[in-house]
Amino acid sequence: MTHPDGNATIPADPDSPGIGAGGLVLDEPLLWERGRYGRSAVDLPPSGVPHRPLTGPRAGDGPDWPDLSELEVVRHYTRLSTWNFGVDTGMYPLGSCTMKYNPKINETVAALAGFAAAHPLLPDDACQGALAVIYETEKLLAAVSGLAAVSLQPAAGAHGELCGMLMIATYHRHHNTGKTVVLIPDTAHGTNPATAAMCGFTEVKVPVGPDGRMEPETVRRLLDDSVAGIMVTNPNTLGIFESHLPEISRMIHDAGGLVYADGANLNAVMGRVDMGKMGVDVLHFNLHKSMSTPHGGGGPGSGPVAVAESLVPYLPGPRIVHEDGRYRRVDGSALSIGRLHPFYGQFGIFLRAFAYLLSVGNRLRDVSGLAVLNANYLRARLREAYDLPFDTDCMHEVVFTDAKQRGSKVTTLDIAKRLIDLGYHPPTIYFPLVVGGALMIEPTETECKEELDGFVEAMLAIAREAESDPDSLHRAPVLTKVGRLDETLAARKPKLTGD
Repeated sequence: MTHPDGNATIPADPDSPGIGAGGLVLDEPLLWERGRYGRSAVDLPPSGVPHRPLTGPRAGDGPDWPDLSELEVVRHYTRLSTWNFGVDTGMYPLGSCTMKYNPKINETVAALAGFAAAHPLLPDDACQGALAVIYETEKLLAAVSGLAAVSLQPAAGAHGELCGMLMIATYHRHHNTGKTVVLIPDTAHGTNPATAAMCGFTEVKVPVGPDGRMEPETVRRLLDDSVAGIMVTNPNTLGIFESHLPEISRMIHDAGGLVYADGANLNAVMGRVDMGKMGVDVLHFNLHKSMSTPHGGGGPGSGPVAVAESLVPYLPGPRIVHEDGRYRRVDGSALSIGRLHPFYGQFGIFLRAFAYLLSVGNRLRDVSGLAVLNANYLRARLREAYDLPFDTDCMHEVVFTDAKQRGSKVTTLDIAKRLIDLGYHPPTIYFPLVVGGALMIEPTETECKEELDGFVEAMLAIAREAESDPDSLHRAPVLTKVGRLDETLAARKPKLTGD
């Protein structure tokens, strides 16, 4: 099929599902270009205050607001919304991100007036319901993790990492161990090294084994009296389960260290794996991933931390306690790392996660099972067309590479750009860094087989195009409002103003 500009093509395969291969592409001018003097979207009553013009050296003539009708305003923002892609629009297979559908019942609960209108400075007696939600959500997350206690205070996943590693650092200072080194596998989540450095630790990399997992012998060779702990992501960023973690945890504990687990990939194991029994001392959650709260858009986020009994005294305050049928806030212990967030945290996100956990209940095991099933289905369907660097069953995500397409000078970026023409958001690309040309795909449990089959057919069509007409892929996307951008120029000479 030829694009209307006549200089690029998209796959002509009639079996390609391409949900975005046609339809309206709406242009939209600036509001100032659309507005006309005298139009109004509101009908204000007469003012009881005398008219006074703006005065003073900075007043000028006032802002030049465009004059618009209500219909023009509605159409403007509705058209702008069609330029966006989200999980309510279609499949969002970003690896490591768990872009699952957010049930609307969660939004209804978060919007209940008694919660939405509650002020954080209310006394405890006037917000018992809100305190109960915090307390009960902590209990549910503790049960999911298999750990002793939880704090909801951290405001995002990276903030949860920081909280966890601050507790580990404080623990070692309190016990005067003098330990300064943290081991970090090269398959750990990307923010882990920076978090360790921010907490004053020196990072030592643990190389991945031939099957994509940490090997106990490798860790043993790196252990000495300086090791304060290890930061591990399980499943790791290759989508592979770290089956040696219990043994590695014992080694770390025997050396006087602690085990931090990044919960970014918890969607693969919740309801099935007890992190406490695997030797984990602190785990952070991403409520916007596993617990189905809003993801992206600048926040708010939430990154609760769960800890083993030895780290409970170091949790940030305030804490919620339940005594004599009443919930109340109390300060953290004398060993607490202190407050990490104004008031308690992102309460609206807690509400959504609480609603999700209650609605799923004891079927949480099914959530992770379906997430793993969907990822392995994609792995099986695409393994002949795309290179699979680690040929082992995956967990919630699968990592391919562009190795089979490089002979045609087609890269991971070309594949990702063409997916946009076919109506699918691209997966995570070029991460993890231990795999060259990575395509990191995570379908989550909320996608049905028909949607997965559509994505597979789009990927297979791109693989065929890479063989038959590779040059066309270098021009993708061609059906978007803006075509292939010069990303190098954008990085080196960003345009940071609207001029």
